[in-house]
Amino acid sequence: MPPRFADLPFDLDQTLPSIVALRTTVPADASSAARLGTERAGSGVVIGSDGLVATVGYLLTEADSVWIIDSSGKAIPAHIVGQDQESGFGLVQALEPLGRPPLSLGKSSELMPGDPLVIAAFGGIEQAVISRVITKQEFAGYWEYLLDQAIFAAPAHPQWTGAAAIGRDGNLVGIASLIFQQFSFGSTTIDANLIIPIDLLKEILPDMMRLGRVDRPARPWLGIWTAETEDKLVIAGMSDNGPAKQSGLRVGDAILGIGGDRPRSLADMYRRIWALGPAGVEVPFRIKRRDRELEIKVPSADRARHLKRPPLN
Repeated sequence: MPPRFADLPFDLDQTLPSIVALRTTVPADASSAARLGTERAGSGVVIGSDGLVATVGYLLTEADSVWIIDSSGKAIPAHIVGQDQESGFGLVQALEPLGRPPLSLGKSSELMPGDPLVIAAFGGIEQAVISRVITKQEFAGYWEYLLDQAIFAAPAHPQWTGAAAIGRDGNLVGIASLIFQQFSFGSTTIDANLIIPIDLLKEILPDMMRLGRVDRPARPWLGIWTAETEDKLVIAGMSDNGPAKQSGLRVGDAILGIGGDRPRSLADMYRRIWALGPAGVEVPFRIKRRDRELEIKVPSADRARHLKRPPLN
């Protein structure tokens, strides 16, 4: 029998006020505007008594205004504290008191398949779903993104953007980022949410609060969107201002190798590229374009330098 809200070992009514709505606007000339829109909406989770809110980073990418809406309907201005493109987390700070209790950060490493989760978006009990962890596994996104162990949960929440994933102890164990329709699980397919593990945020939170970013060299960024099929990797799109397009790679090119080695998967390709060095390193591609094989060297870049950067802190 599926679990019910009444069966939860914590008081959901005390937890849900910590979920707020976020509204952001982005300039029309921002590089992410065409793909993510100029007006974005989702949820966030209060994690600090001073009004610090955690959310999914793409809500904040290149945003020039941020508003928090609390459970009473009050709109409160906020500013971006920091973003981490590698993990996918973002932080904002309310500029007025929120008066909402913070959620404690749990331990996503302790989650096991079958464990219950409450996935909660802004909007109270009507926007909460009792779900379960179905698997924890590697996830490679086409936009140069990789999680070593993402959490997948079902049934999926339809308003997933920035929703809280709450564990059996009432603590925050992740932030929902995506929905996968027809996610393959064993011999069946189901709709599932991808949840970014909260342990990744705990690792970088001091740097984010102090610097607005993580204190490490930026990974090489190429500005390519790569489609993965069973036996090949194909460039499906490119950023207009990215180094890949400027270096002569084209949509439709099949990636045969990074240097002398053929990547076994999208995740393997990312790891090979990132192992070459920090942003700025030259990435040697071997590609197939129609009937020709070509070698193209792409000088990588720091992704953050290609985005509009509103003032942090």
